[in-house]
Amino acid sequence: MMNQDDPISVLETLIETCRDGEKGYKDAAEHVKRPDLKAFFAEQSVERGRFARELEAELARLGKPGKKESGSVAGAMHRAWIDTKANLGGGDHTILESVEQGEDSAKEAYEKALNASLPSEVQMIVRRQAEGIRRAHDKVKSMRDTLAA
Repeated sequence: MMNQDDPISVLETLIETCRDGEKGYKDAAEHVKRPDLKAFFAEQSVERGRFARELEAELARLGKPGKKESGSVAGAMHRAWIDTKANLGGGDHTILESVEQGEDSAKEAYEKALNASLPSEVQMIVRRQAEGIRRAHDKVKSMRDTLAA
């Protein structure tokens, strides 16, 4: 659980969120048929990995060297991505729906983090990453809508 008064707790939660997304997107990329989806998911997986490393560097700067987060076992984020695995047999539309659920969780975690008390340089990084998360979320949603049509 994220403690919004504790920057370290906030960063650890976001790192887990990014690691979950990195894995979830990688899984999804391996299972979708459409090349454009494959490329987008692979790209997002790499970006989430980069986000996580960036946050780990901030964690270290705050004096808490990150234990290498490999994603959360707790959290709803993980469950959302596990749903992705369960739905991987369901074709591109089903996979997109699962990815969208994962993105809903990520977006929520970032929105909470934006309201947390963070050092200003950390706040800037979180705000920039939140933008990327929001863009990915909206793109996933519009691709899902397009496929549904």
